[in-house]
Amino acid sequence: MRWGLVASLLDLYGYLIIAYIILSWFVATSRSGLLADIYRVLGSVCEPYVGLFRRIVPPIQAGSAGLDLSPLVALIVLQIVAGFMRQAG
Repeated sequence: MRWGLVASLLDLYGYLIIAYIILSWFVATSRSGLLADIYRVLGSVCEPYVGLFRRIVPPIQAGSAGLDLSPLVALIVLQIVAGFMRQAG
């Protein structure tokens, strides 16, 4: 198996996580419609992986709001693994 292909699939998964993050900003105000449906589908794909980091990385408190950095950490780890795959392949 070519590791470059696996790295490309990891890159694609990273883009899905980015879309999931961006949609979370907009769907917070609207729970119905096309964007909410896309967000739910992306959540079912991305949340199992991002959720692993959510259990490890605590949110940063900014006043009364919390900033969740776990998706960022998940993306960094994904890119590191993809980089190793590219070097191996």
